[in-house]
Amino acid sequence: QVQVVESGGGSVQAGGSLRLSCVASGFRRSTYCMGWFRQTPGKEREGVAIIGTDGSTSYADSVKGRFTVSLDNAKNTLYLQMNSLKPEDTAMYYCAADDLGTCLFDYWGQGTQVTVSS
Repeated sequence: QVQVVESGGGSVQAGGSLRLSCVASGFRRSTYCMGWFRQTPGKEREGVAIIGTDGSTSYADSVKGRFTVSLDNAKNTLYLQMNSLKPEDTAMYYCAADDLGTCLFDYWGQGTQVTVSS
């Protein structure tokens, strides 16, 4: 059973930076996919950034150029460096994992809150 645990959320003023981390355990294969999603009350969960163990990445248009996703394979740790934060980035951020490498996420963390004030 894959487990993921996020950390690093908090409150920051607009223009500031935060780095989220997500430690995963239980992968059965060396090929997998991880990603960051976010959700605000009353809205659907949206994808923020995805990365595979081959290094391929995908970003939501709203965060391109500001957010960077990275994966430390040796530590099974996913990061999201968030720069130039905007109030509209305020959300609960979730880490997700897929242990088949398909990026169809089956395993989710509990979430970490990011609040950006203007």
